[in-house]
Amino acid sequence: MDAIEVIRAKRDRGELSTAQIDWVIDAYTGGAVADEQMSALAMAILLNGMNRREIADWTQAMIRSGERMDWSLLDRPTADKHSTGGVGDKITLPLAPVVAACGAYVPQLSGRGLGHTGGTLDKLESIPGWRASLSNDEMLGVLRAAGAVVCAAGSGLAPADKKLYALRDVTGTVESIPLIASSIMSKKIAEGTGSLVLDVKVGSGAFMKTVPAARELAETMVALGTDAGVRTVALLTAMDRPLGRAVGNALEVEESVEVLSGGGPADVVELTVRLAREMLAAAGVSPGKDPAKALEDGSAMDAWRRMISAQGGDPDAVLPRAAETLTVQAPSSGVLARLDAYAVGLAAWRLGAGRARKEDPVSFGAGIVLHAKPGDLVRDGQPLMTLHADETSRFDRALEALEGAYAVGPAAEEHLPLVIDRVTAP
Repeated sequence: MDAIEVIRAKRDRGELSTAQIDWVIDAYTGGAVADEQMSALAMAILLNGMNRREIADWTQAMIRSGERMDWSLLDRPTADKHSTGGVGDKITLPLAPVVAACGAYVPQLSGRGLGHTGGTLDKLESIPGWRASLSNDEMLGVLRAAGAVVCAAGSGLAPADKKLYALRDVTGTVESIPLIASSIMSKKIAEGTGSLVLDVKVGSGAFMKTVPAARELAETMVALGTDAGVRTVALLTAMDRPLGRAVGNALEVEESVEVLSGGGPADVVELTVRLAREMLAAAGVSPGKDPAKALEDGSAMDAWRRMISAQGGDPDAVLPRAAETLTVQAPSSGVLARLDAYAVGLAAWRLGAGRARKEDPVSFGAGIVLHAKPGDLVRDGQPLMTLHADETSRFDRALEALEGAYAVGPAAEEHLPLVIDRVTAP
């Protein structure tokens, strides 16, 4: 077997055998298949697709390239959640402690932001002392102490995916649904959780721009999880407008703490509670309390404080603040008709909240605070949003990104419902 044979098979719209997939993933991980050969195969997969069996084989081959974690020593079921990413999507921060407070363990491996989408680890690293890198034993210790852990994936988890992901990012093959689904699910299955809830974002601020594309991705991932013995369900949720009012690392931590304190924006609270209920049901946990109650009575906040402290962070520390701010005002009176998620995410990225390359640093205090959401009444000259940056030189490019991103009119434009659909195994 050789790489050219495998590339030609998919180039010519053929079906790759299990043996071909196992060989090419193992050979690429070990360096026997060159980057340019895997690039050609990835492009052939993007153009010609894969069937369910091929995607399942590809996912399992990536899982076998590394270790598989095991939580059987724990005395409660495990549940995890994965979001495909968006703008202002800080849901993991309140969600993990809420689910822990209601009776399930939450071992969550998360990532960093890239481009206009934010990363959970970047947000949490704005908390002084907090550590993203933990050994498996340390993860187990945090779970037992706090009920939830959010950390970076170790180098031993699906190393084939890590290598392939970096290649896809520079070869224009990120959008392939088989490769997206297998990338996400290889890590989540290898993580060893018993159940998984997927939050598949839809809209301008998401990777999936349309409901049909998001549904295809959700159905593919649910099938992969189910075939691997992980109880999996997916929600399609809106990302045509930012989630919550804060976009940026420390700003989103502050908003998450508001939610854990019983307040916060209604959309963040609603989605946190909905996903928490899905996670508990998937884990087979009959919760002692409803997630909404855990937010109200302080038990979720207690779990948050334990989780942050167990990973070296100070839950009472003052969070970083950007040195400069600029207020964007409403151009007229009326209803905020539209606020585009992608444009807001791009502006926050240009302010310093995101990165263009994985190795780039982020400014923890940079970002945007929204003072109005679509449907809100606004007055001429009223603050619409405040931009936060460490240097005033960043404001001009952020404002360029926001040109045409919002409009004031007589009524709000039609937008997606917060929860669009629910996808389960057939």
